[in-house]
Amino acid sequence: MDDISKNLKFDSNGLIPVVTQDYKTNTVLMLAYMNKEAFEKTIETKKVHYWSRSRNKLWLKGETSGHFQHVKSMSIDCDNDALLIKVEQVEAACHTGNYSCFYRDIDSEGIKEANNSVSSLDKAAILQEVYNVIVDRRINPKEGSYTNYLFDKGIDKILKKVGEESAEVIIASKNKEVSEVRYEIADLFYHLFVLMVERDVKLDDIYDELKGRR
Repeated sequence: MDDISKNLKFDSNGLIPVVTQDYKTNTVLMLAYMNKEAFEKTIETKKVHYWSRSRNKLWLKGETSGHFQHVKSMSIDCDNDALLIKVEQVEAACHTGNYSCFYRDIDSEGIKEANNSVSSLDKAAILQEVYNVIVDRRINPKEGSYTNYLFDKGIDKILKKVGEESAEVIIASKNKEVSEVRYEIADLFYHLFVLMVERDVKLDDIYDELKGRR
């Protein structure tokens, strides 16, 4: 594994750009970055790991949403400074709910959503889908699952993560970077869902509670 990573030309920040494609359709799903650790984790686990520049930490794609990217093939460009990874994408690759992050077209009139956009997906259904994945992990544990790791560690660990993610939302909000705030809120939602499943609170319970406050 070390011999493979030595062939890569990382930039001054220790990163290399990665283009990720659907292995069946060749749809470009996203552009992200890897450092040496992310590259080696990807090789080892066959699940794509990236390096988050905004959060400055290793990132397993799908660790909070269940939308993993299973590696089918990896290629390197002629200069050894960019990677192409073809994957089997679980559900959507983009945090917006679109299958690909490149769901908007540019023309002379400006930027507009492409016809293949899936942003019209029912928002409540997306929340329910994430919740259902967490329930399934509890019923059918999977080796290496971060969700199962939280359940195995118990309520104290889950509560600790809820507290940490809440703090990260606060920090991101102070930084006023909208994309970072959005990402951290999604992380908080996920950990709250884990807590809900642990305490047998359903999404319908929350909807009913909010409805009663109207």
